[in-house]
Amino acid sequence: MKRKIEKTDAQWRGQLTPEQYEITRRKGTEPAFTGAYWDCHDRGTYRCVCCGAPLFDSADKFDSGTGWPSFTAPLDGDGVESEEDRSFFMHRTEVHCVSCGAHLGHLFPDGPAPTGRRYCINSASLVLDRAGEGEKE
Repeated sequence: MKRKIEKTDAQWRGQLTPEQYEITRRKGTEPAFTGAYWDCHDRGTYRCVCCGAPLFDSADKFDSGTGWPSFTAPLDGDGVESEEDRSFFMHRTEVHCVSCGAHLGHLFPDGPAPTGRRYCINSASLVLDRAGEGEKE
């Protein structure tokens, strides 16, 4: 199992923008159709904005029509974890980064084949490492 990255609240606040902090550390959600990656078609690896862990490949990204980046599967089966979320009188599956525990978004059973899954992820929880560039946005 991968080692968890532990930081104090003050360390996370110092590293992240207010929006990134609210979403990744306090389980917030960005408004639909506002994030940097909901309509991004660039190739590359989507990494955790908190720790840089590789999470999703652009090849698994699809347009779900929801206004958030959506993926059919994580890049590495061990890179994300999930848990039941019953907040706001809903029953959902919350998705976190295994390495640092950052809130990424939610998992729904309405994605396309072959997985039938939709990882609905906040843009603010991601940074795109574009293919062939070797740099993060």
